[in-house]
Amino acid sequence: MRLLTAVDQLFLMLENRKQPMHVGGLFLFELPIGADKDFVYQLVRQMQTSTVAPTFPFNQVLDKMMFWQTDEDFDVDHHFRHVALPKPGRIRELLIYVSKEHSQLLDRAKPLWECHIMEGLQPNYEGGPERFALYFKIHHSLVDGIAAMRLVKRSLSQSPYETLSLPIWALMTRHRNQVDALLPINKPWFKTLKEQVASIRPVSRELKTSFLQRNDADYVGTFDAPSCILNQRISASRRIAAQSYEFARFDTIAKQLGVTLNDVVLAVCAGAIRRYLLNQNALPDKPLIAFVPISLRQDESAAGNQISFLLANLGTHLSDPLRRLNIVHRSMNNGKRRFGRLNQEQIINYSGIAYAWEGVNVLTGLLPKKQAFNLIISNVPGSKKPLYWNGAKLQALYPASIVFNGQALNITLASYLDKIEFGITACSKVLPHVQDMLKYIEEEINDFDTICQEQRLGIRE
Repeated sequence: MRLLTAVDQLFLMLENRKQPMHVGGLFLFELPIGADKDFVYQLVRQMQTSTVAPTFPFNQVLDKMMFWQTDEDFDVDHHFRHVALPKPGRIRELLIYVSKEHSQLLDRAKPLWECHIMEGLQPNYEGGPERFALYFKIHHSLVDGIAAMRLVKRSLSQSPYETLSLPIWALMTRHRNQVDALLPINKPWFKTLKEQVASIRPVSRELKTSFLQRNDADYVGTFDAPSCILNQRISASRRIAAQSYEFARFDTIAKQLGVTLNDVVLAVCAGAIRRYLLNQNALPDKPLIAFVPISLRQDESAAGNQISFLLANLGTHLSDPLRRLNIVHRSMNNGKRRFGRLNQEQIINYSGIAYAWEGVNVLTGLLPKKQAFNLIISNVPGSKKPLYWNGAKLQALYPASIVFNGQALNITLASYLDKIEFGITACSKVLPHVQDMLKYIEEEINDFDTICQEQRLGIRE
């Protein structure tokens, strides 16, 4: 039995019919060369008929909202779906299916995850290998982004020749000697108490510093986010949009302009959101504020939530991409310096105090028109090596995340091989045509490509 953390419980408390609190991943696989026509069917039968019990964390079930305990009554039919996409099997049909399933709540009486295999997906290009897709969703109380990505890498293989005879929710048995490392470390109560007492002085000092900096241009406070159409009450309807972009383009821009890769990602998202809101005649005069999760995970665990976040000024009130990037860079550096002076426990305590009113607001909805941030933008590092499932190569992976009342848009991206995979999750009733964001992201990258080229030619400083 394992005690839920405060963050784990928060995701459960926030959940209702209109705001499911699970995260997901959409994985596209290419069939191996020379694969049997029933390749996907064999994978399906492998999962449907296996008698091997799920491994951690797929065997965890809630007990009175306080503990995780091992489920002793696993029912594969409750967790697994096998469907054929309607013809012509385009990405459009796939995303419609995933959007619908991502809107559905998970059953708390069972382990909080589902696995869907979809066949009938068109090849990526004419004459290319046949493809199939896997959509996996798991409750956010069980994993954060880093933990979820670790589960992906451990559940698949780095070899195209390895045959995995177990269902993916039991593949951890391949790593029996590593299972203990997957579990979060439970500290003795007296050590936790000692750390909490020791954090009082540095946290108080940092809170004082933040108060004194509240008027600095680079400081982002919890009252700085403007009112925006992104921050409305949501419905249960979801729309998932996904696209891959070349990692090298972001990396080249970051090196040329002397900023981090994540700064470029945030600036590109900021420009895309600006274009979208302009098209909706809904761009606020003040810059939008992004909630940017950061991992505090210092172990090899692959469960639970060990995260805090920074607030980033997206500079969406500015038309110049370089000026927006500069604002993003400076505001992120301000937050990084603050957290750089604190350890993990101190960061958690600082965040709990500094952002306390927003936590209460999210839970109660007392101030629906006043949010501490306008949207969530999360960047999860993935695998730099190709991954395989019984020889089927993982071609792309797209994250699907959460939205909730007051936060109708979430942009989560994951790196894989030489790509950055964007997954945009939105309430389709609040934000129409959110798929247009993918086009705007490409346009923003093109603008930065042009700026970098002009700088190399000496046309622009």
